[in-house]
Amino acid sequence: MERDIGRGMRMEGGIKREETQAHPLDRRGKIYVAGHRGLVGSGLVRRLKEANFSCILTKTHEELDLTRQKEVEEFFAGERPDYVMLAAARVGGIQANHTYPADFIMENLQIQCNVISAAFQSGVKKLLFLGSSCIYPRECPQPIREEYLLSGPLERTNEAYALAKIAGLRMCSYYNRQYGRDYISVMPCNLYGPGDCFDLENSHVLPALLRKFHEAKRQGRPYVTVWGSGRPLREFMHVDDLADACLFLMDRYRGEEFFNVGTGQELTIWELAKLIGRVTGFSGEIRLDSSRPDGTMRKVVDSSRLKALGWEPKIDLETGIRNTYAWFLESYRKE
Repeated sequence: MERDIGRGMRMEGGIKREETQAHPLDRRGKIYVAGHRGLVGSGLVRRLKEANFSCILTKTHEELDLTRQKEVEEFFAGERPDYVMLAAARVGGIQANHTYPADFIMENLQIQCNVISAAFQSGVKKLLFLGSSCIYPRECPQPIREEYLLSGPLERTNEAYALAKIAGLRMCSYYNRQYGRDYISVMPCNLYGPGDCFDLENSHVLPALLRKFHEAKRQGRPYVTVWGSGRPLREFMHVDDLADACLFLMDRYRGEEFFNVGTGQELTIWELAKLIGRVTGFSGEIRLDSSRPDGTMRKVVDSSRLKALGWEPKIDLETGIRNTYAWFLESYRKE
C-alpha cells in the first residue's frame, strides 16, 4: 500500500481513495453498545462513562435479540443511535468451539449482519466492530501482523468463530468502500477481566484457570489439572485496556485499516497457571493433561499499527489478574 501524504490520498488496489480527518465523538450523542453484559461490552460501558458520554444505549438479550433481523431494524429505526460499538457475540473456549461450531458461525453471522445492516440503514455516523486474533492462520509468522489475514489455513479448534469474525471485518471494509461509511474493526488478543465467563466447560483459558484454582483452594484439593502440555505461548490483555483502545480509535481514526490490539507480551500456559496459583493462594500441585488439545502453539499480535497512532496498554498482567480475581470473589459471593 502506498500513501500520497501531500494530497491526503492513498493507493489501494490501484484506486486512489481520499482519507478524511477523524473527529472526536460527540459525548452528547447516542452511542449503542451491543453486548453490554459481556466481558468486552461491560468494559466499553465503563470507559464511556469515564469519558462522560451522556446517552449510552444498552439492551439485554431479553429486550432485543440481535439474531432477529426485524427486532434489530425496529430498534435502530426507533432509537437512531449516532454511534455503535458491536461487542455482542457468541464466544467460548476450545471445548465450546469444538462442540458447537454450527451455532458459533450461525449466531455470530446473524448478529453481525443484522447490526451492521441496520446501522447503515439508519445512518449511524460511526461503527466499531470487535473481532478476535483467532482470525489469523494457524501457522502465522509471529508476531502476527494485520496483513497476514487470509494467508493460510485457520486453527481448526475455533474455525467457525474465526470465519464469522473475518466476515464481519470484511463487511465493515466493504461498506466503507462502497458507501463511504466510517466503520472500523479491532482484533484484540486474548482478553480477561471483570465480567468474564468463569464457567469451567465453556470459558477461555485464563478465567477457567482462575475458577479451577479458586475451587481447588476452597475445597482443599491437593492438585489442579491444566489442559495440554503447558507449552503454548499466549498474550493476555485486560479488557479495560481494550476499551480504552476502542475509544481512542473511535475518536481519532477514520480509514480503511483494521487494528490489532495487544500488549506485545507473552507467557506459556504453564507460567500462567503458576501466576494464577500465586494470585489465588493455591499451594498444591499443578498437573498437566497432555491428552487434551493445546490449540495454536504461539499467538502474539503485532500492535505496532495502533501504537504508531499513540496508544499504549497500561495494565500489567499480575495487576490485572488480581483485579479480576477480586471481582470474581465479590460477584460469586453475591450469587
